[in-house]
Amino acid sequence: MDDIGDITQARLRIFALTVLAVLAVLTIRLWFLQGVQGQEFKRLSEDNRIKQIAIHAPRGQILDRNAKPIVSNRPSIILTIEPEEIDNDRLLEKVAKLLQMDQAEVTRKARSQNVNQIEPRTIKQDISPEVVAYFEEHKNEYIGVELEVRSVRAYPLGNMAAHLIGYLGELSEQEKEETEFAGYDLGDLVGKGGVEKEYEDLLAGDKGTQFVEVNAAGQLLRVIDKKDAIPGNNIILTLDADIQASAEKALVKAIARANRDKFPRASAGAIVVMKPKGEILAMASYPTFDPEMFIGGISQANWSKMIDEKNDYPLNNRAIMSSYPPGSTFKLVSAIAGLKTGVISTGTTFVCRGRWFGLGKQWGKWCWDRSGHGRQSLEGALRISCDTYFYEVGNMLYKRGKNDLQRWARRLGVGSKTGIDLPSEVGGRVPTPAWKKELNKTWVENQQWFPGDTVNMAIGQGDLLATPLQVANMYAALVNDGVFYKPHVVKTVKGLEGRSIYSASPKKERELDLSQNDLNVIKRGLRRVTIDGTAKGIFTGLPVAVSGKTGTSEVAGKDDYALFVAYAPAEDPKYIISIIVEQGGHGGSTAAPAAREILEDIYSPSDSDEGSSN
Repeated sequence: MDDIGDITQARLRIFALTVLAVLAVLTIRLWFLQGVQGQEFKRLSEDNRIKQIAIHAPRGQILDRNAKPIVSNRPSIILTIEPEEIDNDRLLEKVAKLLQMDQAEVTRKARSQNVNQIEPRTIKQDISPEVVAYFEEHKNEYIGVELEVRSVRAYPLGNMAAHLIGYLGELSEQEKEETEFAGYDLGDLVGKGGVEKEYEDLLAGDKGTQFVEVNAAGQLLRVIDKKDAIPGNNIILTLDADIQASAEKALVKAIARANRDKFPRASAGAIVVMKPKGEILAMASYPTFDPEMFIGGISQANWSKMIDEKNDYPLNNRAIMSSYPPGSTFKLVSAIAGLKTGVISTGTTFVCRGRWFGLGKQWGKWCWDRSGHGRQSLEGALRISCDTYFYEVGNMLYKRGKNDLQRWARRLGVGSKTGIDLPSEVGGRVPTPAWKKELNKTWVENQQWFPGDTVNMAIGQGDLLATPLQVANMYAALVNDGVFYKPHVVKTVKGLEGRSIYSASPKKERELDLSQNDLNVIKRGLRRVTIDGTAKGIFTGLPVAVSGKTGTSEVAGKDDYALFVAYAPAEDPKYIISIIVEQGGHGGSTAAPAAREILEDIYSPSDSDEGSSN
């Protein structure tokens, strides 16, 4: 019996020790949970009860120079899904049916990694009143789904000046790494082009924050704390909405005119209208796009259309992002280079017989008028755009061996950006012997710079490229008697309560040393272009005198490009107009009439001499 008692006591001791061990483990675990991880669980509990909601700031408006809204804001009802519900396939299916959207698209938006992972996921904007009513009646079926009112972009004038204005899109992961987007979250809307991008920091405003208490169903119980958002600044442009509308209309008509004149491949172009001291009054590019389609995120189908070469790249602002052979509009540069180097004077004449053999019989070159222009001075050569005259100038500049034509092209702004306050501007190209050698480093026999390269360049051909804005700026410098001003599109920035925080003023860039006599001869030649020259009769009947220069440039494998640059009034210029129509044929017949149409609208009988811009 004693043995049995001993065994029983031993078992009791083992049981007691086991119980004590288990209790010790539980005690230690409880201490760990309450002491070590208690604060963490408390934080997680608070996170489930208290939510931080970003309050998006309304972006600043964009207005024309006369305070006409081009881009404003409007309220939009937006449907969002809480992050904790993005893997709830049943809920996503119900939302897709509610919104009549493809479920795959709803899932893609809900699970996108390109958003702040703690922010509600925006599924759709501009929710219809019918959907809102149904949702409110069946809200308990959509736990984790919310409707909110948010400010989105509105375009009172439609797609006017779309390229200059730009559009909004979600901040990308790459952009998030850039210093200019410090404080932004993935998924925030930012400017993706034009003024929206260039002045993002002024337009965006500052987000606010709201801390709210919610119940287990995610329903709002109370607001704990709130910091209001600060709206963005309003930007007043130098743009004149009336002149912009006129330029866009004239560009479309010019393309249609070219099509009627048996240039069926004409489908794109650009127009710049500016004041001599740099204010951009209009900047049209065609084809264009509707910035409204980017609201809520552009569809893949529409995006594919925007970047398809067959559609002529509608997102490209051809006024500053595309460069072209400037054709005879470049003869202004050749004239100045010839005068400044002394290879010609204002009285120098050459005989044009239609065919020029200055480089030898085997290298004969035609003038555009194969019947010839006879003996011409510089003024006359500009008037009728005589190629032979400028072949002679180019050949003499080549013989000097100093790359004078390239040097003066650069001094007149070709080959470098103008510095306009818009993104994605290109600089064009001024070809040089060194450039040609590098271009053909694997093609030795084509590395040499020949006399014909300079001769071609003298009439704006060869490998020379300039943007429509550069051409406009070049002629602005002419009417400013050699002074260059930086082009700009923003006139004033206004903050809270309409307080002006920035006002632009003309910014003088540089000045060319040009004699008044040389300038006068060139200006007389350009004035005669519209009287009895290559644009004869086009401006007849206008209440203002117009000077200008036609251009027709050759592009390999394509129809000729049509160019025209004008300024008016001829004696006291207030407007510079630069026009190009890709594959549009002749500058005089396609582009020049567009300039007339714009000036007709500016100088309509009801307007003052200044037209509609002030």
